[in-house]
Amino acid sequence: MGIGPGTQGHMTPEAVSAIEGSQVIVGYAPFLERLGALVHNKEVISSGMTEEVPRAEHAIGAALSGKRVAVVSSGDPGIYGMAGLVLELMRRREVELEVTVVPGVTALSAAAARLGAPLMHDFAVISLSDLLTSWEVIRQRLEAAAVADFVVVLYNPSSHTRSQRIRECRDIMLRYRRADTPVGMVRNALREGEEVTISTLEAMLEHQIDMLTTIIIGNSSTFVWNGRMVTPRGYRIEGPGGDERK
Repeated sequence: MGIGPGTQGHMTPEAVSAIEGSQVIVGYAPFLERLGALVHNKEVISSGMTEEVPRAEHAIGAALSGKRVAVVSSGDPGIYGMAGLVLELMRRREVELEVTVVPGVTALSAAAARLGAPLMHDFAVISLSDLLTSWEVIRQRLEAAAVADFVVVLYNPSSHTRSQRIRECRDIMLRYRRADTPVGMVRNALREGEEVTISTLEAMLEHQIDMLTTIIIGNSSTFVWNGRMVTPRGYRIEGPGGDERK
């Protein structure tokens, strides 16, 4: 299940109900901390970063023992989350269990809402983390998205060990896009300490970028108006003050 950004106000009623109805809650420790009183009196199995496989194994084991288990992801469990891993392990272990995937507000949708409407047209989502995907593959995907003029959403853009990757990404985009292409950066979207910045492709690296930041790079038609980043869908607009678009 997905808990969205982490506050109960941005969790779906189905997600809250799933937690309340579960006996065991499994997840990354910082995500579980955001649930507060929702996990009181529950059996909680938490662990750290890079321990996704053991978490999924624990969850499957608890479910096989007859318990109702909630596996928690931030955002949406099917987008860089735990849903795929749990199902993959069940397939490999030849395990049959009833599984419900409960969607949640994603980092990209939370960031887009804070920026305005940058995802109104086709977009690509790419993680810059090379822990599970080689940088060569990531670079090829960045090139393809840039050539195709997709709006590009970047997850996991920079860490202490990967600070150069975001620079390489920016340089790839600059080969195909104008230097003044709008770039939106949202850190801690819809959470305490939220920071929203709209910059340009040329100047984006002048701002703080880390693993808590979601970046949205506009396409050739994206513009900024009244502090809002907008990618036109292509509707025909006529009349005073409006550009005609098809």
